[in-house]
Amino acid sequence: MKQLMRTNNPADMAFAQALLQGEGIDWFEMDVNMSVLEGSIGILPRRLMVKSEDHDRAATVMKDNGFDLEA
Repeated sequence: MKQLMRTNNPADMAFAQALLQGEGIDWFEMDVNMSVLEGSIGILPRRLMVKSEDHDRAATVMKDNGFDLEA
């Protein structure tokens, strides 16, 4: 699995997951429990992971929908 994005914004995470699901790309959200434990300080972002073979296609979908994956 490869990291597609990392964010503290739950709305961005939900939108990204919906986009990938719509394209039939499997994803896994990491660090959810740690992010909840630390509260709303925002020091532990969540990571969105995809299969290595789906990473390029997933990145294209995200960029086409306005996500800046370089940040």
